[in-house]
Amino acid sequence: MRPWLSFLAVVVLSLPVSAICSAQQIDRSQLPLPDAPFKGKINKTFEGSEQDYPQPVAPPQGAPNVLLILIDDLGFGHPATFGGAIPTPALDRLAASGIKYNRFHTTAICSPTRAALLTGRNHHQSGFGTITELSTGYPGYHSIWPRSCATIAEVLKDNGYSTAAWGKWHNTPDWETSPIGPFDRWPTGLGFEYFYGFQGGETSQFYPQLFRNTVPVEPPETPAEGYHLTADLADDAIAWINQQQSISPDKPFFVYFATGATHAPLHAPEEWIDKFKGQFDQGWDKVREETLARQKKMGVVPENTKLTPRPQEIPGWDSLPADARRLYARHQEAFAGFLAHTDHHVGRLIDAVRKLPDGDNTLIIYIAGDNGPSAEGSLTGTTNNMMTQNGIPDTVEGQLHEIKEIGGPKHENHYPVGWAWAGSSPFQWMKRVPSHFGGTRNGLVISWPAKVKDAGTVRSQFHHVIDIAPTIYEAAGIPEPKTVAGVKQTPIAGTSMAYTISDPSAEGRRKTQYFETGGHRAIYHNGWVAAAFQGVPWELTGSKGFDNTKWELYNIEEDFSEAVDLAQKHPEKVKELQAIFDQEAEKYNVYPLDDRFSERALNLERPSVTRGRTIFSYAPGTNRIPEGSAPPIYQRTHSITASIDDGDDAAQGVIVAEGGSAGGYSLYVEEGKLVYEYNFFGKERTKIVSAAKLPSGKVKVEMDYQQKPVTKTNPAVGGTVTLSVNGKQVARGEVPHVVPSRFSATETLDIGADLGSTVSEGYTAPHAFNGKIEKVDIELK
Repeated sequence: MRPWLSFLAVVVLSLPVSAICSAQQIDRSQLPLPDAPFKGKINKTFEGSEQDYPQPVAPPQGAPNVLLILIDDLGFGHPATFGGAIPTPALDRLAASGIKYNRFHTTAICSPTRAALLTGRNHHQSGFGTITELSTGYPGYHSIWPRSCATIAEVLKDNGYSTAAWGKWHNTPDWETSPIGPFDRWPTGLGFEYFYGFQGGETSQFYPQLFRNTVPVEPPETPAEGYHLTADLADDAIAWINQQQSISPDKPFFVYFATGATHAPLHAPEEWIDKFKGQFDQGWDKVREETLARQKKMGVVPENTKLTPRPQEIPGWDSLPADARRLYARHQEAFAGFLAHTDHHVGRLIDAVRKLPDGDNTLIIYIAGDNGPSAEGSLTGTTNNMMTQNGIPDTVEGQLHEIKEIGGPKHENHYPVGWAWAGSSPFQWMKRVPSHFGGTRNGLVISWPAKVKDAGTVRSQFHHVIDIAPTIYEAAGIPEPKTVAGVKQTPIAGTSMAYTISDPSAEGRRKTQYFETGGHRAIYHNGWVAAAFQGVPWELTGSKGFDNTKWELYNIEEDFSEAVDLAQKHPEKVKELQAIFDQEAEKYNVYPLDDRFSERALNLERPSVTRGRTIFSYAPGTNRIPEGSAPPIYQRTHSITASIDDGDDAAQGVIVAEGGSAGGYSLYVEEGKLVYEYNFFGKERTKIVSAAKLPSGKVKVEMDYQQKPVTKTNPAVGGTVTLSVNGKQVARGEVPHVVPSRFSATETLDIGADLGSTVSEGYTAPHAFNGKIEKVDIELK
């Protein structure tokens, strides 16, 4: 291994980058590094000739391993490490060996934060002003990762690192996530030599849709056998690191470990949920008070920090009926079990890295949330997060009969908004609201035993997720490249945080930072924040408009939690900051502002492999087609026709299925009969079955769906299904309700099987068709 690296890491980090490069006489500003000139000697024969083998690229001496951890949808006030109610002992241990940062910020939503994190540029510079599914055709919003914004992985790989990523990606355009790519904007196309994880914003923790590099793979176990995604990711990452260090112990690694946890669905093993039974019966108002008291006692917030008031749109806990309180407490118990379970398995990864011979020279950067807590569960919470994202609210009554199953594999559960508000303590608002710190303030821990000399302390310099990339580059002694793969690079917008490691009282170097997603916006400048709120984040349709936006003003050097609005007292400061926001917005491609959500998901100008097509023909075995690349059959008249051979009429299994337990449809054969089953968000299941068995041999089966008119009073209205065999009607029925726009985040269209979680509860995956399928045609009408 590298026993001398711990000492050299201290020396290297104390030198300017230019000095490091000069000492090694390597110009690292152009990547990949050019081929080395031949300096040997060539005679007519080998006799007297001298070899000069091109050697592998090596990073600067002392360059540390880097482990970058990103948790999903976790609020500043969630983990106990930052005063929250949920124990996170692994994160506690990491903080004890490193530094906690209490003024670190993200973008308030996932894809933008990840793009900013991995490039060091503001999210709009990388085309990620929003999530990929809501992209629009403007430079700041198209979600097409530009080659001018190279990732940390590209830069470190070209400087001699091994690179790998696990977990959630969500930075590939929605129309490029199928098994045929293109793969340029997958992790392996952006510098990661290995990837094991999922595309999309969320996935079932029990039935994830996984890729190894670019190849679809199924989970190695079932939930009944104890499978959970977080444990699987940790196991795979530990195995990769051990292999990498066994084969090439002198080569440092860069590992990006981005869990699907703690994003909905809030899935955890039952024994982890049970640990928290009864611990949230006091409700969200009280939990916020308790959290702030702990935060003050721990010193992660100033003693004079005020608890911001509950928004009037969120009900007080004591005003809720008893059944609602019982249901909502269970939702939070599931989330707590999920976070505790996540902490345990991330802790296993951290422990494995620290046990390496040069474990002290591993820079671990742990970001406790890519944004604030999520409000996507709506005011009532839900057992189907995709339903609320389709604009259909859940009810307390509809969830009570499922209360014991919350957190398990049957549901896509998400807690109610009140718990999101509690998890952002002591700040205002939550995920999708970058105007306030509830959406952007996330806990950060940096641990590097070879460098940190005052472990267990807190830093309060104002920093942003774009500052992580330059921090890693400075730690590794690698300069910001001017070109990568022949492409001139957009200058990094981030500022290295390395100075805070050696000087806890150093003046913060980030003086200005803008925030914007979904029309919400804010500007930080020299201790002041001006903020423009653009409506509650759980309302997913419509626009509030921008003509009468109210701007708030906070002095965050005196008011840590943004509790005292000074806009009326200092109108001139508001105008000054608005002007600075406008300058930053023009500079970083923020305009045009757009506060719509659902409407952007239906953008007809977005690149598409399905637009303009009405007939789709699929060969047998075609599977794992994501919804963004599948026929858009939602609330639309269409037909499915399949040519099959059921042999001696004993055929069974799925002919075609799309979606899963959260919602979808399946056309299959059961006991020789043709079946069409529609799953409306797990709340309503319609099954239409032929009266007689299919004839033997080659058969043509058809499902014809006729959509009824959609109305404002019934936005999820369904239609009529007719089943036919060899042109003869064999069954007819009504589907009362259908999914308006999306079945799931990562479930897929599959021919001859139902992969992932199953549409029907009547069979288990993959329930492959045991006859022969010639083809399956889907026609939109």
